[in-house]
Amino acid sequence: MTEGKNNATVTKFILLGFSDFPKLKIILFVVFLGTYLSTVTWNLGLFILIRMDTNLHTPMYFFLSNLSFLDFCYVSSVTPRMLADFFQKCKSISFMGCTMQYFVFSSLGLTECCLLAAMAYDRYAAICNPLLYTSIMSPTLCVQMIVGVYITGCFGSLIQLCALLQINFCGPNIINHFFCDLPQLLVLACSDTFLLQVMKFVMAVIFGVASVLIIMVSYGYIGAAILKVSSVGGRSKAFNTCASHLTAVTLFFGSGLFIYMHPSSDNSLGYDRMASVFYTVVIPMLNPLIYSLRNKEIKDALRRCKKRVLSHCHAK
Repeated sequence: MTEGKNNATVTKFILLGFSDFPKLKIILFVVFLGTYLSTVTWNLGLFILIRMDTNLHTPMYFFLSNLSFLDFCYVSSVTPRMLADFFQKCKSISFMGCTMQYFVFSSLGLTECCLLAAMAYDRYAAICNPLLYTSIMSPTLCVQMIVGVYITGCFGSLIQLCALLQINFCGPNIINHFFCDLPQLLVLACSDTFLLQVMKFVMAVIFGVASVLIIMVSYGYIGAAILKVSSVGGRSKAFNTCASHLTAVTLFFGSGLFIYMHPSSDNSLGYDRMASVFYTVVIPMLNPLIYSLRNKEIKDALRRCKKRVLSHCHAK
């Protein structure tokens, strides 16, 4: 490991985290801990609720349960390490640990891009082809789509990992961030990173822009179909379902594309860190709320679950 530029190979990195806010350390720790515990509770709770309640065994909630599980894994790939580092004097991470953290985090992020696009297609099938919905979105197709998005996300991240491992790091080894992400690693590289920069941009286009285009086209057809609905209640239900998904899409892709579509530089790393807090910590916490607050079916499922728990307690 080295601190300055020389011919040695970096064997570990130093994560600065939020060390530039020493007076806020305790406050930030409490806030991030509370956010993480809320995220884990809400996402796992929604996942379990959907799995337990047979009334929610539909394609829409099947995809939503996978989004909740994905968000739980997503936030857990970064936040526990970040929380532990608040009380570490030397916030070091091995080179292999750093690249593996990036691979897991990146895989989950790319998978979520694909999953949000798949959820948009599901809404398109439900609203534009209601009579054929159950035959179009068969259980087999839903499982195939889920397996496909996970494989695609892992494969996209693996390509970037292989390219990253070809880059030389000889110092400095200080990462001004709270986890190992590609833009921060590219700034520290000693060898030419042009191809990896291009690959980062291409992956952002393939997974980000392409997913957004699929979502926009789907919602273009959905919007046209909603306008043809004569029932005010039908329009309201369709709009509420779509509004939740569009809100989640806007938050996730807006912050993600901000980071991965521009070239990495020292000047942008401070903004990247703030945006990273939003899409790695805040968005996974907000997603279950976005999908649940105005969702009558989930509220009804919660009431049924509460009744079952109370009746079970009284039976004892």
